[in-house]
Amino acid sequence: MQRFLHFLIWSLTSSATFVFIGILSFFGLNQSLFLSFVYGLASGVVVYTAGIWNTRRLFLKKHALTGREYAYIKKNLEEARLKIIRLRKALFQAKSIQTFKQNAEMLRLVRRIYILTKKKPKRFYQAERFFYQTLDSVVELTEKYAFLSSHPKKSKELSMSLSEARITLAELTKRVEEDLTQVMGDEIDDLQFELDAAKHSLKK
Repeated sequence: MQRFLHFLIWSLTSSATFVFIGILSFFGLNQSLFLSFVYGLASGVVVYTAGIWNTRRLFLKKHALTGREYAYIKKNLEEARLKIIRLRKALFQAKSIQTFKQNAEMLRLVRRIYILTKKKPKRFYQAERFFYQTLDSVVELTEKYAFLSSHPKKSKELSMSLSEARITLAELTKRVEEDLTQVMGDEIDDLQFELDAAKHSLKK
């Protein structure tokens, strides 16, 4: 949302610059219509490029990241977004209400980690296990479970495999919870500090 707002602001600013410089060149400096258009367009492009560059610079400074680090994190977030789409598709093929609820909780946790990291990219380093290991395991096992459970006739071996997959998914849910706690470590510490301060104040 914030990125779209910045894009909108600088698009409107560059458009206004294009019109202003174009009119000024044509009427004030007596330039030809073609040159006035070129000057206006060039000015608008410069303003837009400078604005977007400065917005990116301030963003990187705010989050204490280099351009290379942010590009790397952004690439991993995009890969994670595609995996989450696959996960959502597989999760909601559940046949039972209980499995559906479990799957919905898994998706909620996964999306929470993704959103928190996207909001504050430096959190990626606290969630490396999630992005490099846990998410892949969750997606692969969920897709496999969805495929096997779609079979109309289930043999004893298949039923056992599905049961084992459900147990493993439950264990992975706990692991995702751990990853989420790791990502939210700073916020949890801040909250604990505020609670301790409030308790100390009440004692006084």
